[in-house]
Amino acid sequence: MRRIVLGIFAAIGIIAALMVLGTGIAVWRIASSRPSLPKSIILTAELGRDLLEGPRQNEVSELLTGRKQTMRGFLDAIERAAEDSRVRGLYAHIDGDSLGLAKVQELRDAVQAFRARGKFAIAFSESFGEFGGGTRPYYLATAFDEIWLQPLGAVGLTGLRAESPFLRGLLDRIGIEPSFQHREQYKSAANILTETEMPAPQREELDNLLGAMAGQITHGIAETRHLSESEVQGLIDKGPLFADEAKEAHIVDRIGYRDEALTEAHRRAGSGAELLSLSRYIEGAGRPHTKGPAIALIYGAGLIVQGGGEKSPLSGTAEMNAREVARAFRDAFRDADVRAILFRIDSPGGSAVASESIWREVVRARERGKPVIVSMGDTAGSGGYYIAAPADKIVAEPATLTGSIGVVAGKLVITELLNKLRVNVETIERGANSGMFSALRDFSPAERQRLDAFLDQTYRGFKAHVAAGRHLSDEAVEAVAKGRVWSGEDAKKNGLVDELGGYAVALRLAREAAKLSPDAPIKLVTFPHQKSTAEILFDRLLERERDSDAAPSGTLGRAWTALAALTSPLDLLLGGVLEDPGVLRMPPLGEIR
Repeated sequence: MRRIVLGIFAAIGIIAALMVLGTGIAVWRIASSRPSLPKSIILTAELGRDLLEGPRQNEVSELLTGRKQTMRGFLDAIERAAEDSRVRGLYAHIDGDSLGLAKVQELRDAVQAFRARGKFAIAFSESFGEFGGGTRPYYLATAFDEIWLQPLGAVGLTGLRAESPFLRGLLDRIGIEPSFQHREQYKSAANILTETEMPAPQREELDNLLGAMAGQITHGIAETRHLSESEVQGLIDKGPLFADEAKEAHIVDRIGYRDEALTEAHRRAGSGAELLSLSRYIEGAGRPHTKGPAIALIYGAGLIVQGGGEKSPLSGTAEMNAREVARAFRDAFRDADVRAILFRIDSPGGSAVASESIWREVVRARERGKPVIVSMGDTAGSGGYYIAAPADKIVAEPATLTGSIGVVAGKLVITELLNKLRVNVETIERGANSGMFSALRDFSPAERQRLDAFLDQTYRGFKAHVAAGRHLSDEAVEAVAKGRVWSGEDAKKNGLVDELGGYAVALRLAREAAKLSPDAPIKLVTFPHQKSTAEILFDRLLERERDSDAAPSGTLGRAWTALAALTSPLDLLLGGVLEDPGVLRMPPLGEIR
């Protein structure tokens, strides 16, 4: 009887919570209903903060944390606006420096395509880096036809720099032994733990990457600002620049305040023009690509894991859940209306097994007659490249970080630390290798032999998949493998990428693969189906899991998982460097600014 009474009260509580949340969502929906658009529009955008990869957030996330702008949302709005006669131009406030360089390049392409339709584009910034670097945000601003800078602002055009700490000295001091193996010399994900200084292969790799990125930035600025590349390089070496110096050097057009830049935008737009944010505009105008033959859009963003990578309704952040992505591919290639699949990848890799699960479904899609086109974001390395390799075509921005064909695995041994702390741990074992992955001792010779065998097998399999997918010889793959990270520009030269560009190029290739004309209308359909608010709430409240072998469910199971993550010495020390147990992980490249 007691259990029944408790169940009744629990049900009442759930219903009450749903009613309150439902009321809030209803009010929010009314407030954000599709607006009627003015006859003359100046679009406004906030740029500089990161743009999320993936579909729009669910309504619960937007209600609780506010709407976060997505990369796809920005590109859709700009593409739709370019064809809309009501839209006169674009005013963008550029602030911050959290956008990756490949995303900056994709945004630049979109703004330039918008301008090519006869629209104006004004960029305003208080400062491109205040007492800090501002190379990337300024590079973005150069896609606009007019750049405004506040009088006390600066142009932090100082170039690029990569910094990477090495913790081996600290680990030795406190009694932690890093025990890692990798294939091959450029697979440097564990170097932060195993080395006291940067090894020569890692230095060579980083130097080449920074050289490629710096060259792309210099060329882009020179082209849009009508300067020579040597002039731009001279300004970079002189930077940061005061506002008057920047105007004299012709790298900004006007010095003034936000209100003055907006006044200029109104003047250029003509009488009666109204400001409208990109998000409100797309709600009123509708997204492009809603009619015609269907092309599936599947997102693969974040660290690749076997399961449990669902989005948090609060933060909206996610890992790449291999089960979810694999299911999306199965749904897409079983759908008779789908003519091709566009796979957007932004991932540094992760679990080898999870990567292979996704790889298999990409292969199956092609076997079912559904061409797959990959569009790479900022990063598609290691496992992120593994899942791209079997696609019909791969598209990357020049600054995309990709490749990293290699493997790494190991553990941190804390025996000496525990001894220093006078902590005694007793163990009872059954099986010669039962402690192989324990942090309490190093690998035995037999265990290290097994670890090497697994790394060798995974590395061979990775290279074989790349060779088959890219139609390269074993020798050609080995030459670009060894764990080395490539820029998209160099990856194309080495046969790892087919074309340079972003969504627009990938959609063109998807049309071609689907045997459609270049200007044929298409319907872009996101897979998997996005859950409604009711479905999300129902799943969360009942702690329902879609897969029987998923992570522990229920409050206690989740609490245990969280506690284990918090107390794991590995998680505490790595700080996001090797936060997954897999071996297909791209190395951290340091803080590039």
